[in-house]
Amino acid sequence: MFQVDIDFEKEPVGIGKDGRSVYLKDIWPSNKEIAEVVQSSVLPEMFKSTYEAITQGNPFWNQLSVPSSSIYAWDPNSTYIHQPPYFKGMSMDPPGPHGVKDAFCLLNFGDSITTDHISPAGSIHKDSPAAKYLMEHGVQRRDFNSYGSRRGNDEVMTRGTFANIRIVNKLLNGEVGPKTIHIPTGEKLYVYDAAMRYKSEGHDTIVVAGAEYGSGSSRDWAAKGPMLLGVKAVIAKSFERIHRSNLVGMGLIPLSFKHGEDAETLGLTGHECYTIDLPQKISDIRPGQDVAVTTDSGKSFICTLRFDTEVELTYFEHGGILPYVIRNLTKQ
Repeated sequence: MFQVDIDFEKEPVGIGKDGRSVYLKDIWPSNKEIAEVVQSSVLPEMFKSTYEAITQGNPFWNQLSVPSSSIYAWDPNSTYIHQPPYFKGMSMDPPGPHGVKDAFCLLNFGDSITTDHISPAGSIHKDSPAAKYLMEHGVQRRDFNSYGSRRGNDEVMTRGTFANIRIVNKLLNGEVGPKTIHIPTGEKLYVYDAAMRYKSEGHDTIVVAGAEYGSGSSRDWAAKGPMLLGVKAVIAKSFERIHRSNLVGMGLIPLSFKHGEDAETLGLTGHECYTIDLPQKISDIRPGQDVAVTTDSGKSFICTLRFDTEVELTYFEHGGILPYVIRNLTKQ
């Protein structure tokens, strides 16, 4: 049996041959002893021989074909690495702030939806949109691998967003799983398929949630995935601190219900269309200001705009932190 709760200053670590207690301080080397070992064992030749061969590689490395271009050559056939669309159609001028008009609710959640619920993780289910994509690209089921191994392919990861088999979406009336209702038709679809349907129809989408939305470990795809699905805003009772910041970084609008209010108290079912009014000039928006949200069912309520700093407003003006960084780099 091993003991780990030892007070090394007062308790011995063992008994010597003479029967006396031996403490850690009795066997711990001094700085002088350590320096002497380093001087005798860590020799300059070790570093010279290593760094002299560092550019030589090995036969396998040296046989790799190296493109002459300084820009990475994306392979359109790769199912592991794919050029993400974060800068597709980006102009050098910030697009400015935007509200949301007549957006459908993609998902209606209760409390404690974690980043593990949102972010693609684990194995790729055989019937999922990600599996369908891989099979269409010639990948056999035995070679699906995991979402983690394919996190460099946005096509796979977007399809895996909200694909957790234990996710609870109120639009499904108690059914657990990665599907939702396409509100205009009432059709039950995988979340990805519903999101693409809305996109093709020209509709924005939002997510409605309860308390502590995005709790758990910080995961970048928990924010990137919803953005690529076309989600424009998240209305929640409260947000996990880092996830709220990540949503802002991807250009999404985080809104908090007022204290004592949520979707249920306001009588929201998620079948409504939502309009979020924001000023057209970024200078007219303040961190934490009140924002009106109206629905096509006639309900109207006030939320707190969770852009918490002026810097976050700047990110929003640029459409997210990535376009903001690129635009600033080009000015240098």
